[in-house]
Amino acid sequence: MIKAGIVGGTGYTGVELLRLLAKHPDVEVAVITSRAEAGVPVADMFPNLRGHLDLAFSEPDVDALAACDVVFFATPHGVAQNLMPELMARDIRVVDLSADFRIRDTGLWAEWYGQAHGCPELVSEAVYGLPEVNRAQIRTARLVACPGCYPTAAQLGLLPLLENDLVDASRLVVNAASGASGAGRQAKVANLVTEVSDSFKAYAAHGHRHLPEIEQGLRDIQPAGAQMARLTFVPHLLPMIRGIHATLYAQLLDASKVPDLQALYEQRYADEPFVDVLPVGEHPQTRTVRHSNMCRISVFRPQDRDTVVVLSVIDNLTKGASGQAVQNMNIMFGLDEKAGLDIVAPLP
Repeated sequence: MIKAGIVGGTGYTGVELLRLLAKHPDVEVAVITSRAEAGVPVADMFPNLRGHLDLAFSEPDVDALAACDVVFFATPHGVAQNLMPELMARDIRVVDLSADFRIRDTGLWAEWYGQAHGCPELVSEAVYGLPEVNRAQIRTARLVACPGCYPTAAQLGLLPLLENDLVDASRLVVNAASGASGAGRQAKVANLVTEVSDSFKAYAAHGHRHLPEIEQGLRDIQPAGAQMARLTFVPHLLPMIRGIHATLYAQLLDASKVPDLQALYEQRYADEPFVDVLPVGEHPQTRTVRHSNMCRISVFRPQDRDTVVVLSVIDNLTKGASGQAVQNMNIMFGLDEKAGLDIVAPLP
C-alpha cells in the first residue's frame, strides 16, 4: 500500500484529490496538512468524505511527510518551494499541483507570478506531468510538476498538429472557458453566485499566467526547424461549477497537402486511456467529462479552408488538476494508469 501525504488539502483541488485517493485500491492517505485547520477532522470540513476518510488536518511536519511514499502539494503558488528542498533531501517522490515547477525559466516564472522563485535549484529536475507526452520521464521522476487546467486542455488539443508541423505555430489562438471552481475556494466578490450566474465574460485578455506554460509545452514537442509556437490565449468564466471548454484555432501551412485530420488525431491518441477523440462531426460537451479524468476532443476544418478548429473539454479539477496528479502517481509507482480514475461522468 502506498502511503500518501497531502500538503494543503482545504481547497477544491485538495478535496478532489482526497475524493480520488479515498477509493484508490493501492493508496492510503496518511497525512493531510493545513495550518489554519489543524486538528479539524477532514470529514467535518468535507462531509462527502464521511465514512471514507478518518483523518484530521495537521500542521505541516517534514518528518511526518517524509514517512510517506509520495507527497502531493495542493497549495497556492509559491508555497511548495519552501518545503521542497527538505523533502527532496529525504528522497521523497512529490507531485506538485501548483505552478511552482512547471516553467523552466525561473525569470519568466517570476515575471508571471509576481515573486522571485524560492527554489530554482530544483526546477531543472522537475518533470512536466503531461502523461501523453512525458510518460517515460514521469516513471522515474522524483518531482512531477502537474500541468495547469487550461494548459492541459490546450496542449492535448494542439499536439497532433504541432508534432506534425501542419500549422503556423506562430499564430495559434486558444479561446477557453472554465467553471468558477477554477478560481479556487477563496472568498471573492467576483465568484459569488449572484455575480457569476446568467453571465459570461472574458478575463485576463491582456495576458494570463498559463500562457508561458502552454507555449513551453508546445515548443517541447515541435520538430526541429518548425516555427516557434506562440499563441493568443483568452480565458473566460462560465456560469457553472466545474469544467473547461477550449476552442483552438490554427492556420494550415499548406492547405493543399493536409492529411486526414480525424485519422491523425485518432492515431495519436489511440493508446491514451484518458483522451477520447470523438467521431467526425461530433462536438464535445463539458458534462460528459464532469468528475472524470477524460479529455474529449473533436477536430474540424470548416468549409475545407485553411483554418483547423479543435474542441477540447476536460473537468478542470480532475484531468485539469487532481485526477492528472493521481495519473502521474500511478505511472511513478508502476501501477495501472487508470487505478482510482476509471470513472464514468454522471448524467444529467
